[in-house]
Amino acid sequence: ELRKCVDTCKYLFIFSVANMRNSKLKDIRNAWKHSRMFFGKNKVMMVALGRSPSDEYKDNLHQVSKRLRGEVGLLFTNQMDYARAGNKAAFTVSLDPRPLDQFPHSMEPQLRQLGLPTTLKRGVVTLLSDYEVCKEGDVLTPEQARVLKLFGYEMAEFKVPIKYMWDSQSGRFQQMGDDLPESASESAEESHSEDDD
Repeated sequence: ELRKCVDTCKYLFIFSVANMRNSKLKDIRNAWKHSRMFFGKNKVMMVALGRSPSDEYKDNLHQVSKRLRGEVGLLFTNQMDYARAGNKAAFTVSLDPRPLDQFPHSMEPQLRQLGLPTTLKRGVVTLLSDYEVCKEGDVLTPEQARVLKLFGYEMAEFKVPIKYMWDSQSGRFQQMGDDLPESASESAEESHSEDDD
């Protein structure tokens, strides 16, 4: 199952958790349901990925195995997620006046209800004037989050600290964050000293 994810997903992230409860992990899984998460059984995951360059499943996966110490998990994904109400906008989104032919005419009232200045022109939903959906740093309202999703803007923030990433296309392995939870810090120090050899 783990190797299947390596074959089908572009990115593999190692994340750490401290004092995680199953209910919280379930919330994270629900928020990232387009992705696949593995948590626990570090030794089994290490065997599947490979512990050394000679037995690794793909290039540099032994680097991932070295970091599977303590309370860490793996997240396999290909994409970002849409922002939700209450998230901060990662960037400013403004829409120019134009026909919105990606939407059926029946959606025009819904778009208007969300605050967009729209009308139907010859059966095509049309944005009548410039419309600023959100500014960078704004806390998103449910309406703004819905508009961002309808227009395909992805800017969700993942709240679990990501420690390492492996890229399946390049085989590149890189550190993303500095701090490991105390339960994993000793093991990480040991693996860093092995890297220095």
